[in-house]
Amino acid sequence: MYKASRFSPLVSVVRHTVITLPTPINISTWWNFGSLLGVCLVIQIFSGLILSLHFTAHTDLSFYVVIQSFGDVYYNWWFRAFHANGASFFFIGLYLHIARGLYYGSYVFKEVWSVGVVILLVVMASAFLGYVLPWGQMSFWGATVITSLFSALPVIGSDVVIWLWGGFSVDNATLTRFFGLHFVLPFMVAGLAGLHLFFLHDQGSSNPLGVSSDYNKVVFHHYYVLKDLVGVCFFLGPLVGLVYFNPWLLGDPENFIEGNPLVTPHHIQPEWYFLFAYAILRAVPNKLGGVVALAAAVLVLFYMPFSPKTSIKGLSFYPGGKSLFFSMIGVFFLLTWAGSKPVEEPYVVISQVLSFLYFAYFILIGPVTRIQDKLL
Repeated sequence: MYKASRFSPLVSVVRHTVITLPTPINISTWWNFGSLLGVCLVIQIFSGLILSLHFTAHTDLSFYVVIQSFGDVYYNWWFRAFHANGASFFFIGLYLHIARGLYYGSYVFKEVWSVGVVILLVVMASAFLGYVLPWGQMSFWGATVITSLFSALPVIGSDVVIWLWGGFSVDNATLTRFFGLHFVLPFMVAGLAGLHLFFLHDQGSSNPLGVSSDYNKVVFHHYYVLKDLVGVCFFLGPLVGLVYFNPWLLGDPENFIEGNPLVTPHHIQPEWYFLFAYAILRAVPNKLGGVVALAAAVLVLFYMPFSPKTSIKGLSFYPGGKSLFFSMIGVFFLLTWAGSKPVEEPYVVISQVLSFLYFAYFILIGPVTRIQDKLL
């Protein structure tokens, strides 16, 4: 029986993917976030499926169905808390995964990196759509503000907004199609993750030293399987603690009020993981310019595989590049902070300066490392 299963195509694929896969011997804990994101995706899909069984996509019912299900549906609050906070932990893992790729030069693997950026875009879209579904005040007004941005597109802007809304305002048709898309997109993410892994296994993994590791590899199991399991435990520990002790810490209090088109919240803002992009959007006084800057904040990652090549992959041996990288990390946190503030001085000017520094990193990192190559 063992010999029969040994030659099964499916068993062979699994075996070569998670057991005998040649892996660089010197990769560190920063390489754990790929498996952590896989676990987060499974949690989000499973908890989302359970929640969808007790959800009604209707503007008159959605808010009350969500509230009522807390008490009437066994452990529904638990799945809701895991789903809501799991999204935050998903983005923490995504941002750390991208930061590791930027620092260690993983973007030289063009196919792997490009599919990863597409995954980020789809996850962002899915998270935005899911945030609208409870139909609270921040959900409704967030959907109104973000979808209205498409009206800045020349010629077709107004038509695109009406098409997104399914009418002339954010209403029942909008909620229904957002629910359908939010249900489908995670499965698209799962498919893209499989493609991401395919290219990763085809091209190989990077390593902290940025040098070829073809002659110094070990099998994935059991060395890195056990390491990933430890990482999963450390990563999920805070998530479980948050769910049981303060499940709504990362949520907005306004979302516990039913969405009302006649009452505008004092300060409209997205979830924390979109605040850096929201700050960049508000930093540009022109509406179309703000939309372009918002899109560029993420799409600029596609540029990295085409940035000037260096002698050594990654920034480990480039002091100037390391300084720029950690400065950009600080800028990212400051942009997140600025995005949570009202649209008034001095936060607008701060956002403009930080936005300039954010984009400056992607322009300067290539030339700075190239200059250090020449000096060496």
